Amino acid sequence: MKRLRALLCGAATAALATAGLGAFAAQQASGASTDATALSNRWYAAAPYLMPHDNNPPDAGAIMDATGLKAFQLAFVLAPNGGGCSPTWDGTSPVSSDTAVASVISAIRAKGGDVSVSIGGYGGTKLGQTCSDAASTAAAYQQVITKYQLKAIDFDLEEPEYENATAIAHEIGAAKILQQNNPGLYVSVTTAGTADGTGWFGKQMLNEAKSQGFTPNNFSIMPFDGGFNGSAAQTSALTNFNSILQSTFGWDAATAYAHEGFSGMNGRSDTGEYFSQADFQTVLDYATSHHMDRFTFWSLNRDRQCTPPDNNGQTSGTCSSVAQSDWDFAKYSVKFAGVTPPTTTPPTTPPSGGSCTAAAWSSSAVYTAGNTVSYGGHTWKAKWWTQNETPGTTGEWGVWQDLGAC
Repeated sequence: MKRLRALLCGAATAALATAGLGAFAAQQASGASTDATALSNRWYAAAPYLMPHDNNPPDAGAIMDATGLKAFQLAFVLAPNGGGCSPTWDGTSPVSSDTAVASVISAIRAKGGDVSVSIGGYGGTKLGQTCSDAASTAAAYQQVITKYQLKAIDFDLEEPEYENATAIAHEIGAAKILQQNNPGLYVSVTTAGTADGTGWFGKQMLNEAKSQGFTPNNFSIMPFDGGFNGSAAQTSALTNFNSILQSTFGWDAATAYAHEGFSGMNGRSDTGEYFSQADFQTVLDYATSHHMDRFTFWSLNRDRQCTPPDNNGQTSGTCSSVAQSDWDFAKYSVKFAGVTPPTTTPPTTPPSGGSCTAAAWSSSAVYTAGNTVSYGGHTWKAKWWTQNETPGTTGEWGVWQDLGAC
């Protein structure tokens, strides 16, 4: 899952650092404050992910002007690539000497917004893996909170870290310490989603939180990259995850929903699933009607249209691979925060299976060589006998041959 989140580019990092120094100096000269004015928790709960160093970072101020968005989830803080227990951006840029990301934060705050910082993500080495215990892990993250005067932080616990019980104990323990030492800190914990809600490692993470007596503002799942097919599969996973929260912590359904979050992926996922604007609206309706605590997505770097719009059936880190106007998906976060986004031209219809002539793929059907199906706006042909193998999940070596967009 989330392979695009591991795409790190040294050249992009250097370019941003250069640009960031200029922006930071200009803001200091103009008297703009870098102090954090806390937003409501609802805004931190609605903050979409933004990579400030890589994947062609968009201008946060332009997004704010176009959508009314106020909060951003900056990603990712990791351990140094060479090892150690000190925080870096993407494993390469020490937080202690950072000016580039600081300038991005300063510009957002100058416009009345704020940021949360996400630690972990897919790929890279996590501080929970390299620090010796929960206290030292918390001390490393406290540097980030202090440096950027954070009012919110996200623990993105997924592969491969969440398969390491010791690392997860360090992360959960650190989260509890930070929560105690920074009164009012908004803490989200994000992990992988499955059709059942979350998998074995996700459940072990919840059990670790229970054993340590730690309750964040929310536990969020990412229902994508796991054979999901649109919003119905996602809301089903959220319902199942609610049941897991109830059974783990002894909560009733309402309490579980009040501690539950959704983290989606806009457009085409890493495994070829498609999530359109209509899918986001459906999940948003589910989240608000069930009084869920969080609604976010990966990522703002991807919240713009590719050229061509379907990106030739490929997933990109810098565009969505569906037809859209810039920042269409950010507006659903704005709605979750309780604000009406500015009116724009309605988006065009994204790719879907509706215009395909082949029958829609079914997980229960048996297919043999030469059978064709439609899935995710593409036509697929079976190379050999198959059942319950989602088209596109194993690339060119899989059972399905991608015949292109319908």
